[in-house]
Amino acid sequence: MAAVYGRFVAKGAHLARAERLQGATGALATAAMAAMEEKLPWFGKLSAQDRSWIGLVAQSGISAFVEWFRDPEAHSSMPTRIFGSAPREFTRVISLHQTVDLVRTTIETIENTIGTLLPPSDVPIVHEAIQRYAREVAFAAATVYAQAAEMRGAWDARLEALLVDSVIRGEADESVRSRASALGWTGAAGTTGAAEVAVVVGRAPAAEPAETRNAGSNVADLVRHAAREAGADALCAIQGDRLVVVLGGTSKPVEIVQKLAPWFGPGPIVVGPVVKDLMSAVTSARAAVAGLRAAAAWPGAPRPVPADELLPERSLSGDGHARRQLANEVYAPLTVGDGVLLDTVSAYLDSGGSIEATARAMFIHANTVRYRLKRVADITGYNPLNPRDSFTLRVALTLGRLLNPEPGGTVL
Repeated sequence: MAAVYGRFVAKGAHLARAERLQGATGALATAAMAAMEEKLPWFGKLSAQDRSWIGLVAQSGISAFVEWFRDPEAHSSMPTRIFGSAPREFTRVISLHQTVDLVRTTIETIENTIGTLLPPSDVPIVHEAIQRYAREVAFAAATVYAQAAEMRGAWDARLEALLVDSVIRGEADESVRSRASALGWTGAAGTTGAAEVAVVVGRAPAAEPAETRNAGSNVADLVRHAAREAGADALCAIQGDRLVVVLGGTSKPVEIVQKLAPWFGPGPIVVGPVVKDLMSAVTSARAAVAGLRAAAAWPGAPRPVPADELLPERSLSGDGHARRQLANEVYAPLTVGDGVLLDTVSAYLDSGGSIEATARAMFIHANTVRYRLKRVADITGYNPLNPRDSFTLRVALTLGRLLNPEPGGTVL
């Protein structure tokens, strides 16, 4: 009976202490706001509305502490509910570090002020409760910011996927710039300080890499991080079974992609040509997608491979842009003048790549053939003596004759 009476008396004393603490909440909230103004330089730079929200959160926190102090078991979730009076945008107004400063300032103010508002016998008990409650509030703040980060991450992922899809489909407009900027795209942050853009297409990984699972990230996050480490911006999206990366700020995308290759699935990785900006990226995307479709025809292709090195395979697979490019950039320049270079490279290819046979067929010296073939390489960028380049030249000459451009003209 004496023990029961003792617990009853102790409970009564605790409730009386809680009532006295309840009466001090207004003064504590006012003191906390004054301390924020004095100790936190960034606080005074906030708008009146934002400071008002912070005041409500502080008031709510102190009131919640009183309720929790009254009965910790019945109000165990109270620390996680004190942020309910703040709007969702609150997490964008101040950082997690600033929130910790607010909590610290509020707790310190309560500890320094409580002695003037409560009887001396209450102060040690309230101090101990404050320390315990402060830890719970810190965890609650971290939870709020973690949830906000997850929501922002999900929204950014959807925005990024839509942005990459717009580039692939050629629907990029001025809004693409602002959307990309919202995702951290600078467009000129790379190794050259220029705004060049190239689109990269490869197979998506069939299964989540171990590195991804261990890091708690996804493939897109890892690709962006690796690109930034290599000195380029990156937008990334998985579209079905393919992984699409838009690289910016580098004129040497192949070198960047070599560092990104581990995050692609097996098979070819095709790098589209460099274009001037995001608005023109559809040209690079179109070449990269066509290159990925045609890459199977060149089993020995390097990984990654520039789309322009797949021009013959792309043209044979039905890519009209590749056909016109070969006709205009390879065949047409050889038709300028008397056409002797075109005749020479044609004879060389028809002779099976024999310089001596070409010389006999054209009744010229072998050194003349060598000189003319060197001119062909200088003009077209393709060396007839190289087996791969000679294949490209053969396809280009065939297409040029089919499309029949005017000598030195272009095929539209």
